[in-house]
Amino acid sequence: MPVSDRVRSLLLTALAMLAFAGNSLLCRLALASHVIDAASFTLLRLCSGALVLWLIVRLRDGRQVPGGSWRGAVALFVYAAGFSFAYLSLPAATGALCLFGAVQATMIGVGCWQGERLGVRQWLGFGAALGGLLLLLLPGVAAPPLGGLLLMLLAGAAWGGYSLLGRRAGDATLVTAGNFLRATPLALLLWLWQMPSLWPTAAGVGYALASGALASGIGYAIWYTALRGLRASSAATVQLSVPVLTALAGWLLLDEAIGWRLLLASLAILGGIALVIVERQRATVR
Repeated sequence: MPVSDRVRSLLLTALAMLAFAGNSLLCRLALASHVIDAASFTLLRLCSGALVLWLIVRLRDGRQVPGGSWRGAVALFVYAAGFSFAYLSLPAATGALCLFGAVQATMIGVGCWQGERLGVRQWLGFGAALGGLLLLLLPGVAAPPLGGLLLMLLAGAAWGGYSLLGRRAGDATLVTAGNFLRATPLALLLWLWQMPSLWPTAAGVGYALASGALASGIGYAIWYTALRGLRASSAATVQLSVPVLTALAGWLLLDEAIGWRLLLASLAILGGIALVIVERQRATVR
């Protein structure tokens, strides 16, 4: 790959990781500030993300009817709703770590169920990652709220399922645009069912639109473009940076403490997943 293409790929990858971390920060900032409720945030995020992705597809190749499926839309909706409601109580860093761990655990677990064999080191890595998630769930003074953790685990499992559904779905941007469009009425039904008493402020609407249009819509489009210049192992490994970026930004911008439980869980989850990814790539090369 020429140097210019490599630099472009690296820049796009860095922007995508910042966008993914930004989703957690924007959601937590909005909900912790009580400027918007979780159902409204979910609705505005999906609606604005659908609009931006549709525009990208329309301007790129003139197609007006995006792809996707209702199964993918349901998985996307469960992820987005669980994500928002979890951040009513979870700090940004804990939520991102829990989400990422659940996504990878789901995808690895489904692979094993479908017959994929893991080596000894991969099992050790998978066990370490699960141990890190269990550490977050253990009761104690430093424990995050259990309800929020369970909702984020659900969100992570849904996103893992969504990712698996999209592996052979063709054009990723086209499929994601269609799934966002289909998920929007589901979010509207959730909003009508909740009938929030808290009317979103201008700041709350701004956070939700930024999360949907920028961090989600444009962020995903950038990521799918960056993937063209990344090996599969590199693409999987680079996502390990998202919880770390979120933790640092949460500490700097939201004044969130980074305690010993989060540090140990981060080492176990991110280190364990990295071991699985690296060993899987080595096995593929052999």
